[in-house]
Amino acid sequence: MIRSFERHFSPRMTDPLIPAVLAFRDNGTPFSPLYDDIYHSAVGGLEQAHHVFLRGNSLPERWRDRRVFTVLETGFGMGINFLTTWATWRADPSRCERLHFVSTEKHPFTLADLRSVYAATVSDSSIAALADTLASAWPMLVPGTHRLEFEGGQVVLTLVFGDALQTLPALRLRADAFYLDGFAPARNPELWTPAIFKALARVAGEGATFATYSSAGEVKRALTQCGFVYQKIDGFGWKRAMLAGHFAPRWRVRRHEPPARLPVHERHAVVIGAGLAGCAVIERLAARGWRVTSLERHASVAQDASGNPAGVFHPMISRDDSVASRVTRAGFLYTLGRWAALERLGHQPLRGGRGLLQIATDDEEARSISEAIAAFGYPSEYVTPVGSSEAHRLAGVPLARGGWFFPHGGWIDPASLCAAQCAAAGGLLDRRFGVDVARIERSGDQWTVFDTAGQAVARAPVVVVASAHDAARIAGLRYAPTRSIRGQLTLLPASTVPRLQVPVIGEGYAVPLANGVTLTGATYELDDPHTLLRAGGHLENLERVALMLPSFADAAGEARNAQSAEFAGRVAFRCVTSDRMPMIGNLADEAQAALDARQLRGAWPLDLPRSQGLYGAFAYGSRGLVWAALGAELIASQIEGEPWPLERDLAEEIDPARFLLRALRQGVVG
Repeated sequence: MIRSFERHFSPRMTDPLIPAVLAFRDNGTPFSPLYDDIYHSAVGGLEQAHHVFLRGNSLPERWRDRRVFTVLETGFGMGINFLTTWATWRADPSRCERLHFVSTEKHPFTLADLRSVYAATVSDSSIAALADTLASAWPMLVPGTHRLEFEGGQVVLTLVFGDALQTLPALRLRADAFYLDGFAPARNPELWTPAIFKALARVAGEGATFATYSSAGEVKRALTQCGFVYQKIDGFGWKRAMLAGHFAPRWRVRRHEPPARLPVHERHAVVIGAGLAGCAVIERLAARGWRVTSLERHASVAQDASGNPAGVFHPMISRDDSVASRVTRAGFLYTLGRWAALERLGHQPLRGGRGLLQIATDDEEARSISEAIAAFGYPSEYVTPVGSSEAHRLAGVPLARGGWFFPHGGWIDPASLCAAQCAAAGGLLDRRFGVDVARIERSGDQWTVFDTAGQAVARAPVVVVASAHDAARIAGLRYAPTRSIRGQLTLLPASTVPRLQVPVIGEGYAVPLANGVTLTGATYELDDPHTLLRAGGHLENLERVALMLPSFADAAGEARNAQSAEFAGRVAFRCVTSDRMPMIGNLADEAQAALDARQLRGAWPLDLPRSQGLYGAFAYGSRGLVWAALGAELIASQIEGEPWPLERDLAEEIDPARFLLRALRQGVVG
């Protein structure tokens, strides 16, 4: 008897929402019409992984005593190759310090289906334990890059959900070994074209090896055309032969080299700024064993915009799945994982209960966003459209209209998050407060940081500028257009408005804090330096919230009478760019770019000269809570030469050098 169930997948925007079917044979082994590489039994799958992919790539020998080793797989499937590689790494006393496993998958299992498959097929106790750990961390089925960490961050799985034809060229990494698996040439000929192998050649490290179960002629030709040398070796099971080899191009097959680890003699970095951006960088570098010197002009962490009583976090839904939506989605999902890891370590920031409700501005927006949620196939654990009655039930108070609900959204105290991240860094962090940084200067392989008195206060091979409005000035950037947005918050005592069950956002926001106070806001005043609270700002906040929450109208009425009601609040200043995207990554060498301006007029981001060891993490605007952790992971990955945690095109949209690139193309640099 065959048991079958739907195996849902995360669609790209061009993919129809058609479920694939996974069936079981009479003997309980899985069969999938999507794959020709069938695991005829759990033991057979493990043996195939060992014989084809580990043996074919000379593992574990090749990763021994390496700092970082990266495997790129072309089809994750049920993850047997990953689990086998992970188990082999665990058993090797000379294993690499960090194992990265990057895999693409167009048709990922749902969590329920994955657990069912493992229960039916995996009998080896050591693999079963790892399979259970993987299933417990299985990401939501939404498009894009998902980074999962195991073994305290020493084993990192980067899953890219989407069509390999689009996802493989979007990767930015240096691969040490390739597992060419997950599809069969006879059934998916379009996936074994030179385009796929060109994408692999672009990320192949020196001496990178590969192995594949296939020995088809088209595979051999594509490998040869793209600089790979192959040989036939004994096959496995019903296959008489398989291919293995290495990357050894006899001619130039790529324009740019894949990313490499920054050549430094010590793992020491200076991070300027101790708000959300800086503290996230501190935690991500310390997790990799870096010693970090933190410089902050205030007397403690999170004193500027990061010092607000609370901030909301949630994804961004748009009709066209814009760049901002994709970056925010990646940041949101990665952030949830990092916060959970902090909590497991005993460093728990102050958070509200799960759930956040976004109210549509009008009926047309409610309809169009609901249609977008359905069209993109977002799972309910990610976002759910809700009508006005369901929104009322979730919020606990009447609402003007419906919207959409984020089950994993909510609010958090930013200062407590910063404190948790610094605590996680432990003894690797040297904190220095009251240091007002004026500039930095490169000398040899070191950066020297000077304060406003002209004194050298720190020196290291790596500097990360995470100081919001001051970042461009400190780094000496001419092409980093940032502006200041004044934001005034309003705090409403418990007795003045009804108690919300979840944060509600839309035209404004209302957040029920732990002490019974409701936080509302925030004003958006461009280039306004005024630091004192304004009655008009409170009125603006409450009137906008009352449009979403009619029961807040009385508080708005009181605010109109400044004589009878004065509200507490806070003023902070957000740093934004002209395109409202953050500045995250390796900073450009603007002086060198000016000298080479003519040659760089048609440049791409990878063509630009970069300031070695200098990085930026600033201009997060009002999305620091969802961008900071991902931004910190991107910077740490760039420093260490590790796979990037998001697609290359998205990294280019937040690249601090993007404004320099535009100026070069316009011919105004010189």
